Amino acid sequence: MNALPEGCADVVFADPPYNLQLRRDLQRPEGGMVAGVSEEWDLFDGFESYDAFTRAWLKAARRILKPDGTIWAIGSYHNVFRVGAALQDAGFWVLNDIIWRKCNPMPNFRGTRFTNAHETLIWAARSERSKYRFNYHAMKAMNDDLQMRSDWLIPICGGNERLKRRGAKAHPTQKPEALLYRILLACSAPGDVVVDPFFGTGTTGAVAKLLGRHWIGIEEDCVYAAIAEERIAGLLPLAGGALAVSQGRRGEARIPFGALVEAGIVRPGSMLHAPARRGEALVRADGTVAMGDQCGSIHQVGAAAMGAATCNGWTFWHVVEAEQLVVLDAKRDVYRAMLANAA
Repeated sequence: MNALPEGCADVVFADPPYNLQLRRDLQRPEGGMVAGVSEEWDLFDGFESYDAFTRAWLKAARRILKPDGTIWAIGSYHNVFRVGAALQDAGFWVLNDIIWRKCNPMPNFRGTRFTNAHETLIWAARSERSKYRFNYHAMKAMNDDLQMRSDWLIPICGGNERLKRRGAKAHPTQKPEALLYRILLACSAPGDVVVDPFFGTGTTGAVAKLLGRHWIGIEEDCVYAAIAEERIAGLLPLAGGALAVSQGRRGEARIPFGALVEAGIVRPGSMLHAPARRGEALVRADGTVAMGDQCGSIHQVGAAAMGAATCNGWTFWHVVEAEQLVVLDAKRDVYRAMLANAA
């Protein structure tokens, strides 16, 4: 980061080492090994050395941020509080803490603590005076016209999204694309520059490329860097999960259309089709759809297409798969199945 021009970045996303302080292997009750983080990059002599490391990268990050830029830092209970204090000491202005709640967290095998089912993200402006970007309406539209909350239920990486190397995880802490999708859509615009100083296998770059943002990734491990380059060149789609048929909607979790868009089940830029293809609407990045001069939720634009007061967009709109129309409600079932499988 010290080699980058001052004020070149609109957003910094940082997923620094957790400093898990592991001194021995983790074992399950039946004797199996837990795939924790044991790489050299997560080994520090103590809190003093970790704090010095944190202050150094935060100083560099603040230098490259534009005056109205923002930074995101993610961590676990091992490190996020120390990172948060260092953020404030460095002059950043905290805007939100976000709880990323995982559908399928690793259990606490010894039963001596609560299961660690979330990670914390800190979103901060470069300074108290920053006129930072927040795409409020995009976030609200993605959540079916409800204000987006600060607790996000997003599955961890799994299935085809989890990158492998020699039959094992390519990286122990790979973040899901859906998480970065929401972050970048919330606080950046097409053409913005996103910098990730702990690039790993390139999730930030992959999502930035998908959303039309420029990106700079910094990664000292040549294996991770090579995997990231290959991944971003191919932009692998997210896994959709097995198709499941719902027998009823009463009591089921509410799923906004924007969740399907950020998970890659319905891609931005694709078209939704009315029954018998008597009309179509463009899917936009924030989960809204556009049909001519009409723009809004799948329900609002569906009602306009029908010339009716209301419309159930899930049963009105279709996507094309293998030259066949598939009702959008079936794609919602795909997302529900993904959540269920993760849980």
